[in-house]
Amino acid sequence: MRQRVVRVALTAALVAVVLLAVPLALAIRSSLYADQRDTLERAALSGAVRVSPDYTTGDPVELPAPPAGGRLGLYDPGQRLRAGTGPRPGDSVVRRALAAEVVRGRSGGDLVVAVPVSHAERVIGVVRASSPASAVRDRVLLVWAVLAGGCALALTVAVLVARHQARVLAVPLEDLSRHCQAVTAGDLSARAAPSSVAEIDQVARTHNEMLHSLTELLRHERDFTANASHQLRTPLTGLQLTLESGLAQDDDARTRAALEEALATTRRLHGTVEEVLRLSRSRGLARRPAPDASVPRLLREIEARWHGMFARDGRRLEAGALGVADDVRVPGVPVTEILGVLLDNARVHGHGTVRLMARDLGEAVAFDVTDEGAVGGEAPLLFDRGHTGAEPGSGIGLSLARDLAVSLGGRLSLTGRRPTAFTLLVPVRQEETDSEGGY
Repeated sequence: MRQRVVRVALTAALVAVVLLAVPLALAIRSSLYADQRDTLERAALSGAVRVSPDYTTGDPVELPAPPAGGRLGLYDPGQRLRAGTGPRPGDSVVRRALAAEVVRGRSGGDLVVAVPVSHAERVIGVVRASSPASAVRDRVLLVWAVLAGGCALALTVAVLVARHQARVLAVPLEDLSRHCQAVTAGDLSARAAPSSVAEIDQVARTHNEMLHSLTELLRHERDFTANASHQLRTPLTGLQLTLESGLAQDDDARTRAALEEALATTRRLHGTVEEVLRLSRSRGLARRPAPDASVPRLLREIEARWHGMFARDGRRLEAGALGVADDVRVPGVPVTEILGVLLDNARVHGHGTVRLMARDLGEAVAFDVTDEGAVGGEAPLLFDRGHTGAEPGSGIGLSLARDLAVSLGGRLSLTGRRPTAFTLLVPVRQEETDSEGGY
């Protein structure tokens, strides 16, 4: 921006200088030449007044002093020099002046003015005044040099003023840009500082007001999430304690199996609440890494959890890993939640056999969830909150799954419409220590 402001100001100043200086230079040249010719004419007239008609009979003529650096001479009708200085014989200017007219012209590199001398309505001579044209040219060049210096000074001042104004305009905008970068980095307390430019101050105030509103909205959203999570965790903890107490007191095998399944479901729900709360707190801030889990073990646990639900619907669930080693690890809880959303969508909206396959891509693991159904509508809308399938609805599962994938540095996308296929890409973590205990 600074260079642009300087270029605009310099261009405007240059155009103004050209439009003013060029006509002024031409006017100065014309004026200096005209002044010199007027000086020569006055000298010639002064000499003509002093010429007596008797000079033709030998009476001496006393001409005034010639112009500085010039010559002044008296010529008779035969164009012979009778007094003063000048060319011998007279030139074309003298010849033209003998026709009873004042003549201005050039001759041999000189500016020349010839004035006729009349007596009894007859021209009896010509007074010729001349000076070198180079002297006037030197004066013109000198004045032009001064004018060029003035123009250069004006352009220099214009550049300095333009740079100052560019700095005045650019510094607040650069500060505003740094402020926006700080906000992008997660510093929601940053505010744009006022400047000396009213328009930029208005933008800064509007930006600060917008940021304040967004900060308040985000604070209310996080407070709501924290409150909701707290209200959910308390009854979930109580339910877990009740189920654990029931397991300790009940010896019936069938009841014990149901209690164990309910307790496992309660623990998974508790993990889901914790992960949603973690995601809400990490938006726009540094993410806290989730506990890792081995990919093969993760698939076995997911298959064991979902197999019964698909079996009750008369459908099959197949899970497997293609070339994924046991030391390839991914964040356990969020990946489980994302795959849970995809499997639940396949169970509710899909048809036929559901397949969950993991593929090793080197620096990432791809989880493919496919079924024998079809999906309609625009692909981006599937991940918008409030859309279910091809029609608007209240679904938030895919939107939450996408946010969880982004929080992991991964990506969730629709990779097939018929049959339906979703692919989750997750960066892998290979560690020597065992961190599965957090999953």
